[in-house]
Order: sequence, then C-alpha cells, then structure tokens
Amino acid sequence: MESAPADPVRPVGRGRKAQAAVRAATLAELFDRGYAELTVEGVAQRAGVHKTTVYRRWKTRESLVVDALSEHFAADIPTPDTGAVESDLRALAQALVESMTGPVGRAVQTAMVSDAGRLPEIAEARRRVFADRCRRAEPVVARAVERGELPADTDPSELFRTLAAPVYFRLLISDDPVEDGVAEQAVRVALAAARAGALAQGRSAADDGRAGGQEGGHTGGGSVPLG
Repeated sequence: MESAPADPVRPVGRGRKAQAAVRAATLAELFDRGYAELTVEGVAQRAGVHKTTVYRRWKTRESLVVDALSEHFAADIPTPDTGAVESDLRALAQALVESMTGPVGRAVQTAMVSDAGRLPEIAEARRRVFADRCRRAEPVVARAVERGELPADTDPSELFRTLAAPVYFRLLISDDPVEDGVAEQAVRVALAAARAGALAQGRSAADDGRAGGQEGGHTGGGSVPLG
C-alpha cells in the first residue's frame, strides 16, 4: 500500500491561533527578507498554514503587512501608569526606543524608506500605528492634569509628537545612534513645552507668531510688514 506524501505544512487551525501565527510570520519574513521579497506563500509556510487560510482573511500582501504591523505596534507600547507624568513619559519614550531599534522596528524602517513606503497601504499602516501611539498618551495626560502636573488644555497627540520627534529624527533622518540619554532628553523637552502651554489643544505655530508680534508691539498703528 502506497503511503500518502507528507504535508510540509503543519496546520494550526483557522481561528485566533492561526491569525496570530500568520501575523508573527509576516513580521519575521519582513525582517528576514524585506518587503520586496515577502510573499503570501512564504508567510503561510512559515506560519504553518495553507495560503488559502491567509487569503481568506487578507486579500492582498499589502493588507497582510498593514494588519501585522498595526497589531504589533498596538501591543508593544503599553500605556504606563507610574503615578507621575515624568516617569510615565519616560516609560513611553523608552518603550518607543526599544520598539524602533528592535528587529521588527528596523525591518519597518527599511520598508518605509524602500519603494514600499510609497504604497498607499503602507502609508495607511504608518498612520494607524502613529495614531495608536498618540492614543496611548491620552490617559497619561488626563491623569497628569488631574494631579495638577500639566495644564488642563494639554493636547495628548502634540505631547506624544514632541516626545517622539527626537527618536524618529535620529532613526529616520540623521542616522545618529539612539543612546540612553535620547529618551531622557525627549522627556525633558516635552514636559517643558507642555508646562509652558506650547502644546495646548488648538494652538499652532501661527498662534505663537501672532502672540510674539503682539508682545513686541506695533508701530504706526497699522499692520507690521513681514521680511
């Protein structure tokens, strides 16, 4: 009696366990091969599922990558609650550094600066990831306002952007090393800006410019020429 050929794929089901395996395999393939070489077939083989299982939930490679990245970054930066805004922000900044300098973070950076970064689906993943990270700052700011540590109108999204800017600049622009002191400096800058009212909701650079002009006074009773 002739035996059936062995199936190289080890099925893991079709539920949450399979979805988790596919997402993990996607991140691993992204790190090992890069976005250009990532395929649904390769992800399925690595996850131990048939490719039809992947296509049943994710219709395209792009949607698979978007979902895997969003799920990963939604889980890798917890919302801290240390009892003080300074230590909360320090925990956020350190988690961001660890996330972006880890294997998946480096793979994401590579994907973003390659041709993949121009795809609408990848751009959407970037927006979703950053929006989620901004939301992590909302309870931090709310508790800090209740404790009297920050002004009541502090914008959580602006606070997180200010906190994250030095990290992203070094990783994506200057290529400088992200040393231990970077997170600490980012916390000091973000706190100083928030406490000075520069990160208030609805405030913009134009508002700052107008405020500076008013403080400086007007001459001749008319508008002040620029330049």
